[in-house]
Amino acid sequence: MLAAVFIASTALSANADDESLRTVQDDVPQGEITKKVFDTSEIYPGTRRDYAVYVPSQYDPESPANLMVFMDGMNYAKPNGAFRVPIVLDNLIDNGSLPPTIAVFVNPGTIPATKPGAKNRSNRSFEYDSLGDRYSNFLINEFLPVALKDLKVSTDPKRRAVAGISSGGICAFTVAWERPDQFGKVLSHIGSFTNIRGGWAYPGLIRKTKSNPKPIQIYLQEGRDDLSNLHGNWPLANRDMAAALQFAGYQYKFVMTEGGHSGQWGGKELPSALQWLWNDDAESTVIPPSSTKPKWEPHPLAIVNENVPQGKVESMPPWHSEIFGNTIRDWSIYVPAQYDASKPAALMVFQDGERMRDTKGRWRIPTVFDNLIASGDMPPTIAVFLNPGHDKSKPRKGRKSSNRGFEYDSLGDRYSRFLLEEILPEVEKKYNLSNDPNMRAIGGSSSGAICAFTVAWERPDQFRKIYSNVGSFVNLRGGDLYSSSIRKTEAKPIRVYMSDTSGDNDNPFGHWPIANQRMESSLSYMGYDVRLDWAEGFGHNADFGSMQFPEAMKWLWRSETHTPSIDTSDDLRGDLTLLNLLVPGKSWEVVADNLGFSDAPCSDADGNFYYCDMRAPAVVRVDAKDQSKSVIAKEAVSGLMFGPGNLLYACQGSKKRVISIDPKSGEVKTIAENVAPNDLAVSDEGYLFITETRAHQVTRIDIKTGEVTAVDVGITRPNGIALSNDGGTLLVSDHGGPSTWTFRVNKNGVLDAKMPTMPMRLPIDPKGDFNFNEPPQYIQASKGDGSAVDKIGRFYVTSELGVQIFDPTGRPCGVLPKPDSDQPLTSCVLAGPEHSHLYVTNGTTIYRRELTVEK
Repeated sequence: MLAAVFIASTALSANADDESLRTVQDDVPQGEITKKVFDTSEIYPGTRRDYAVYVPSQYDPESPANLMVFMDGMNYAKPNGAFRVPIVLDNLIDNGSLPPTIAVFVNPGTIPATKPGAKNRSNRSFEYDSLGDRYSNFLINEFLPVALKDLKVSTDPKRRAVAGISSGGICAFTVAWERPDQFGKVLSHIGSFTNIRGGWAYPGLIRKTKSNPKPIQIYLQEGRDDLSNLHGNWPLANRDMAAALQFAGYQYKFVMTEGGHSGQWGGKELPSALQWLWNDDAESTVIPPSSTKPKWEPHPLAIVNENVPQGKVESMPPWHSEIFGNTIRDWSIYVPAQYDASKPAALMVFQDGERMRDTKGRWRIPTVFDNLIASGDMPPTIAVFLNPGHDKSKPRKGRKSSNRGFEYDSLGDRYSRFLLEEILPEVEKKYNLSNDPNMRAIGGSSSGAICAFTVAWERPDQFRKIYSNVGSFVNLRGGDLYSSSIRKTEAKPIRVYMSDTSGDNDNPFGHWPIANQRMESSLSYMGYDVRLDWAEGFGHNADFGSMQFPEAMKWLWRSETHTPSIDTSDDLRGDLTLLNLLVPGKSWEVVADNLGFSDAPCSDADGNFYYCDMRAPAVVRVDAKDQSKSVIAKEAVSGLMFGPGNLLYACQGSKKRVISIDPKSGEVKTIAENVAPNDLAVSDEGYLFITETRAHQVTRIDIKTGEVTAVDVGITRPNGIALSNDGGTLLVSDHGGPSTWTFRVNKNGVLDAKMPTMPMRLPIDPKGDFNFNEPPQYIQASKGDGSAVDKIGRFYVTSELGVQIFDPTGRPCGVLPKPDSDQPLTSCVLAGPEHSHLYVTNGTTIYRRELTVEK
């Protein structure tokens, strides 16, 4: 596949195995290393980090030295580690390959636990994987002035470099990307340009700078056998970065080594990497183009067979759309000869319909369908051929339609609504279509292909088969997101056929071959029924796809039931993939329905489930063993949790109080008044933490004394709240913002170390702009709501898009869509046997599903 192209163009350096430069030489003067601790950050409050500073023996205080900053620094500094940076610098400076260079080795921050029994919490992912200028500001404005005190380093960005491995690699790139005025050189080892926290977006961003590249020089090392896990495919991600850097004209080098997610191979490359990086005239990698023009011949099944019944193509009156206002489009319907009005027919919709229906062109779909339906390889299928819309007010240029890119490349549900609300009802006036989503397919080429995928992704209840040729899963309008979000979304019941070639587009919007490989990799990882047919050469056209099309239809319409093949071997110890959490064959089941409004889910030590029907009102207990229900109090509460005295503690915002409820007698007592509580968490020290949403406040209540203290102000709309299992971390969701916040809980319920460590997936704004070469606009209010924690420390946060799941360090693990998309999702809890069922309050219904919470 495409890998061969990259590997051939990134031959290993001749000095890669030169161990002498990685070994202490008796005749080479050694620099001095000083180790210290930095714990006064305001950007990352509450963090502590180790660091070390290397000063070469040749350092002259009168002459500014070069500067190199290493993330995950103490591993880079180990004399017997994979990199041995001080030894390599000693040797390269001594032999004149490098000028005197001061190296700063800085570790990521840790939030030390202060509460007895709590554990330290790593801040590495929040610092390293996040895009934006937070970490560069930390380095430049807080840390380096302290680390470099009394040392003289150059202010010329060409003499200042940043380096890192894995998440440290993307962090190094982010620092230089944000502040090229400070750092002009980047060294990335197995960089995490994946979807840990949005790093997938960099190739698209890089390509947009082609007219004005940033003045940075980049060295990328990647291993052939690196990871493909819940966050992404590392080799493909780094190839995507390399292709983008080349397209945009950056000075870069891409080295594909042996090995996987380890510093071993990057360490062997380090001497040559540093020599290339510090050479301002170093030559860049050149990835050669691979487009070709092989002879095209139609597939035998795309040739008319006179012995086969021929269907008919019926041209329909031009369609004037309301959803795509002021547009007009041509369209037609193919009806097979075997169509029987008494039997529902299968359906397949094609974008760019005029080209697809042309029996003299490349696709010849009516002919292919005639032959495959006659042979029994497809059911009798009605095909709808739709052209993109054209703005009625604009003159048409040739056969081009002005609205194609907007309709096809935009994410969201607009095009699926157009099909389901406008086009298909019109077809159904004449023909009997199956409403079984397994009998409905949609396909297209290029932008028509991503359109097909978007329709099925948004509405798998309507379409479950996708055909894609040279699909535009790139940054035309944000489609490069898909390969990342697939890995962190509960798998959908869709079958996907793809075809592409190494000679496909490489242009300002993306690299089509890599984009399609990333899509296939993600779909395979999640266990989808997916097939990618691949060829070397060709281009961005129908040549290869059309020759494969009959075979694609056979595969897509086959009756075989797919059995998912799951491989999580590349998920590292802390990678809490949905694939391990979800139980195959288990989905949502109803616990209670026809409620007024459900909220306040809660569980006791035995796994019995409690909830409130706020309009009854009633607090109800559901037995963990037999699911029997009993009312324990006739109160309306919005937050509920067990605490001291084996009592339930509850929020009553309407009465401006927090109460306790005896689950045995139903007795209600007031704990605190003159508060406006939304949700609560109970600490093992006897404190309640409540969210007061309208006051933008988190409040602490002493259960014994009733003392009320504001402990945080400033979150837009604080809502859900939960404590980690050890009680050392408090989570607060923000109904009105894009993040969920975490705090350190200290003794006596004191909060600090406040940071927005959990990035929420946001809904697309249907009223926003869908501009060309830009991602869609997102609604910044995530509607983050009630929250829960499972046995191994995952955080669950309900939101507009569903239940969002995070690992203990705040990295997104995935999203479980709402059971009922039309109802609000207000809260969740782990309950039932072994607390292994996730219960959610979803408007008028409560659902649960079994999970494997200990993996």
